[in-house]
Amino acid sequence: MRKTLTALTLVASSLLSASVWAATQVEVSTNLGDFTIQLDEEKAPISSKNFLRYVEDGSYEGTIFHRVIPGFMAQGGGFDEDLNRRPTYDPIKNEGTNGLKNDRATIAMARTQDPNSATRQFYINYQNNSFLNANGTQPGYAVFGKVVKGFAVIEKMAAIPTTTIRSMGMKDVPQQPIVIKTIKTINN
Repeated sequence: MRKTLTALTLVASSLLSASVWAATQVEVSTNLGDFTIQLDEEKAPISSKNFLRYVEDGSYEGTIFHRVIPGFMAQGGGFDEDLNRRPTYDPIKNEGTNGLKNDRATIAMARTQDPNSATRQFYINYQNNSFLNANGTQPGYAVFGKVVKGFAVIEKMAAIPTTTIRSMGMKDVPQQPIVIKTIKTINN
């Protein structure tokens, strides 16, 4: 009887911690308004941990959404308002095969052509972008969460006219900076 109770207690404790673990939320306050992201640490532990590292060290604050393409995605986290690149930690392993899809309102890690090159930049999908998902020949882009509150703020970003900054090789740069003022983990 005692072994059974101990085993049940361990299972219940494990389930409780897993559900709390999978429900980490991050509140992002921008000059256009606030939105909340819920991370999926169970399916995307590496990407979630990496994102939280930048949240916790405060280095996302003062960064901008530097690339916004209506009907596609809004990308940010890597540059300040003067388009200076922010320092990064080491690149992480791509979790593009974790089963999460690049669907509307999901957040994923931006990267170069090298699948394992993601550092601090992320993007939020405006629509289902299945061509960004892993398939038999492509490693995909790692989704690690979803905007669960305030998606209207993300949609406001798409209404801001963009420009090309040829000297930096950057396209789709919002003409009005979209700045992350604060970003922090919150309790559900």
